[in-house]
Amino acid sequence: MEASFEITLQMAIAVLAGISAQVLAAYFRIPSIVLLLLLGILFGSDGIGLLHPHVLGTGLEVIVALATAIILFEGGLNLDLRELGRVSISLQLLVTLGTLITLLGGSMAAHWLGEFPWNIAFLYASIVVVTGPTVVGPLLKQINVDRQVATLLEGEGVLIDPVGAILAFVVLDTILNGDADPINAIIGLGMRLGVGAAIGGAGGYLMSLIFKRADFLSFELKNLAVLAILWSLFTLSQMIRSESGVMTTVVAGAVFANSSVPEERLLRSFKGQLTILSVSVLFILLAADLSIASVFALGWGSLFTVLVLMFVVRPINILLCTWNSNLNWRQKLFLSWVAPRGIVAASVASFFAISLTQRGINGGDSIKALVFLTIIMTVVCQGLTAGWVARWLQITSKDVTGAVIVGCNPLSLLIARFFQERGENVVMIDTDPQYLVQAEAQNLRVIASSALDAAVLEEAGIASMGTFLAMTSNGEVNFVLAQRASEEFNPPRVLAVFPRDPQATTSVSNKVNQAFIPDLAIKTWNEYLNDGRVKLGTTTLTQSEFSSQNERIQEMIKTGALIPLLVEREERLQVVPAKYEWEVGDRIIYLLHDPRPKLLKRLSGASQSTRLSLEKLAEVEEVPLAKISQFFTTDTSGA
Repeated sequence: MEASFEITLQMAIAVLAGISAQVLAAYFRIPSIVLLLLLGILFGSDGIGLLHPHVLGTGLEVIVALATAIILFEGGLNLDLRELGRVSISLQLLVTLGTLITLLGGSMAAHWLGEFPWNIAFLYASIVVVTGPTVVGPLLKQINVDRQVATLLEGEGVLIDPVGAILAFVVLDTILNGDADPINAIIGLGMRLGVGAAIGGAGGYLMSLIFKRADFLSFELKNLAVLAILWSLFTLSQMIRSESGVMTTVVAGAVFANSSVPEERLLRSFKGQLTILSVSVLFILLAADLSIASVFALGWGSLFTVLVLMFVVRPINILLCTWNSNLNWRQKLFLSWVAPRGIVAASVASFFAISLTQRGINGGDSIKALVFLTIIMTVVCQGLTAGWVARWLQITSKDVTGAVIVGCNPLSLLIARFFQERGENVVMIDTDPQYLVQAEAQNLRVIASSALDAAVLEEAGIASMGTFLAMTSNGEVNFVLAQRASEEFNPPRVLAVFPRDPQATTSVSNKVNQAFIPDLAIKTWNEYLNDGRVKLGTTTLTQSEFSSQNERIQEMIKTGALIPLLVEREERLQVVPAKYEWEVGDRIIYLLHDPRPKLLKRLSGASQSTRLSLEKLAEVEEVPLAKISQFFTTDTSGA
């Protein structure tokens, strides 16, 4: 009874510490692994002594194996084959040639600088060929780096994990059995990769069939069925060929993710939560089992080993693997800087330390200490500075573009045309065939269905769009749609046209904004557009006249004569929220309705405002004066 309670206590402390680290990391916007390592060491035997992972016995190995399967499967789910195709050659080289370069460079550094014997040096290098997808993924979300670079880093992190883990086990097997024949090592590596890929491919296809055809199952039960199949596949691979299971999980995730499975986002959400839990518990337990004394005992040579791995081996790796790519020097430099090691390296090193000790081979604890030193240095140095380096190199990506617009009417068509002129993807969703025909006539992609169906939003590609805008004639429906889009898909900008209801607006998520102006009478303005009773204008806010310009705009918004539709700031086009702080340099595109020409002159100052007659908005080809694109190249207003 005491033993079982002790194990329960250890797991409870590990979960509490792990989730606490995740919460604090999210609050301070730093890589979670930094706090996981710190709290793990703090709670371990070298800290306050609350955690003693050895109490778990062989159960720790089981936890590590099953949790690693979940982590790698979730990584496979995030592999987009279309995105990877754009960097396929560089990615292939990173996983193959890059692995070899890191293996050779790391082993030489560990041998000559760290003074490890060659067999232990090669074992260390085989462990650290992997990067950490669980570290890289959250890091890239924080800094919003260039998409091509992000795809390469994410793909490398996921694909190199099984290759590196299997390579490390092949090297360990060679050391334990004394077989130094490189041919046997290559055959062993190929067999494990092949077995894992075959079982993972079949298993991923089976999982996709369950999601597509097992309609009698609830989504919750489907998620659990996938988890059961995943662990079964992992165990089967391990039985057929030891250590092939890591490849199985990645391939299964990739096959499933690229099988066009409906409601896949629900599985992603479920597996994402399991991954966070798994990473949190594993890092806490493995870090708690680390001896700080063994890290300090490594000496300066091991510190120089890690520095060489970071500042010599990694840049050479990137230089050779991307030499024939279209990446510029800034992108290559960032790739050279970011290569944090993560949970796979930590778990493999911990297992190896146990295996070597059991076989009476010296160096197990030293390898574990050196691997954790590598994790700490790469995560702290690279993780905490990656955002600054990306901004310094000017490779942060522009804001996500494109728009999903629910409600096909004259006003939404006008907004869609502006995005279209900028070369951004636009998808219109509505059930009204009349307006959908007009949208198709303007080469806009349309979906004739209800946006209340999440599958329709998925079909529209909301996951890759920058803006979601709900502007049907029903404000309450718009509000509900915006909330669902924000909660389920989390696009960067979520806006909706809804009435100014104090009770409703106070419950709105921070990510849902009221579009344009409060209490927008969308039906009325659509009538104005159809009847040609509006003018379309643009004005740029200048430093010298900012106050007067802003005052005139606000005055006309209050009178109901003007709607600010879009704002162009730093060459980015966005829908204007009702609560928006104008800045100098903003270019505002607006609609003006008033029969008195003096009002337009008052808004525009003494000069003429660029404007477009909208007497035949529904038929774009028949607009006689100008095209919308002029609003991005000319600005004759002095407002």
